[in-house]
Amino acid sequence: MSERIVVGITAGDVNGIGYEVILKTFGDPTMFEFCTPVVYGSPKVMTYHRKTIESATNFNVVDSASDAQPDRLNVVNCNQEDVKVDFGVATQEAGTAAFEALQCAVKEYREGKIDVIVTAPINKNSIHSEAFHFPGHTEFIEAELGEGNKALMILMNSSMRVALATVHEPISKVASLLSKDLIKEKLRILFRSLKTDFGIEIPRIAVLALNPHASDNGLIGKEENEIIKPAIDEMAAEKIQCFGPFSADGFFGSGDYRKFDAVLAMYHDQGLIPLKALDMECGVNFTAGLPVVRTSPDHGTAYDIAGQGVASEESMRQAIYAAIDIYRSRRNEKAISANPLGKLYFDRRDDSDKLKHLDPNKE
Repeated sequence: MSERIVVGITAGDVNGIGYEVILKTFGDPTMFEFCTPVVYGSPKVMTYHRKTIESATNFNVVDSASDAQPDRLNVVNCNQEDVKVDFGVATQEAGTAAFEALQCAVKEYREGKIDVIVTAPINKNSIHSEAFHFPGHTEFIEAELGEGNKALMILMNSSMRVALATVHEPISKVASLLSKDLIKEKLRILFRSLKTDFGIEIPRIAVLALNPHASDNGLIGKEENEIIKPAIDEMAAEKIQCFGPFSADGFFGSGDYRKFDAVLAMYHDQGLIPLKALDMECGVNFTAGLPVVRTSPDHGTAYDIAGQGVASEESMRQAIYAAIDIYRSRRNEKAISANPLGKLYFDRRDDSDKLKHLDPNKE
């Protein structure tokens, strides 16, 4: 186990497809070559889903990730009472169970028992309570494990990476929430993530406009000229290569997204509609900017197909792969930068005058 990354997986909403896609993912035994999975949820619910979809995937019930066995799907019971499963229905009981699983995973991450966290989908309305008053997973993880750092939501697939300047906000509020400082903050986080988490030495970032046609030089809104463009220009002083603002429809329609390592969208649907239209089945949600590596499938509870055995596990599989890759990338970057080589004598700017006076004929 010490050689394999321990992946903590929260089971999500019991009435959705979370348990199903987890069972299907680890129905492929090659997954155990990459990680030791630990599911936080209910063994009884897992058994119920397993029978319902006629899955052949076996699992091992453990008290903690510390007891997890390699080459097995391990399940930690986080629910004190029996949880009723009602496929396709949003219930408070399901929300409570999902929150208990999430709390358990966060606790064991703090204790160093798991290396990364992958979250199955929740119903935001069901899970909402006095204890969970966040718009979603991202904000909760930031509050619990962020250590004061700001989170950045990055959605990605084989075609692109899209980061969001604003996330779960009403469209009516987006313009008022945007500021030059906010965009610069998001660009810094995105830049660092591309370097550290994805190993891109000199990232190129595209920044989308807020208004149609990038405002046509101020004819359709002022945000481009007063907020977005100035933020882009000031990033040059920090040696962060970002370009734009680009009109979103033309940018994606022309395929220009292929020329960049990542895209910063101004609001949720602006970035996620083209990403999901191109490849929804393999999409992954990554919470960048935090010490913890957290990913999730890029889909919801899918109540309409829950319990039918037809849900695709590919997004969950890709979320696990992404968490493993990012964890390894961070570990490698840390090892490489731990003992950097000192500069050679003739590279030091402070010694340039001395070099001029050296006599090449003397040893």
